[in-house]
Amino acid sequence: MGISADQVDRQRAFDERNSLGFPLLSDPDRSVHRLFGTSRRGPLPGKRATFVIGSDRKLLKIIRSETNMATHADEALEVLRAGN
Repeated sequence: MGISADQVDRQRAFDERNSLGFPLLSDPDRSVHRLFGTSRRGPLPGKRATFVIGSDRKLLKIIRSETNMATHADEALEVLRAGN
């Protein structure tokens, strides 16, 4: 699942352009960002982070990168393939 501060219509357009195949949630008031410690002040969106959560609901890894988006997918897949 993906969460962004973008409005629902922007999320929908992003999903339609990229055919992600997973739910995107809208967090325009940034309440979820605050809960996960990824909020920032001002008009910029939240800090980019990926939380890899196992089927047992345990946090396996937090991936943070503001500039290299591929890092998020690559590292998340590595953790999941390792079967942690």
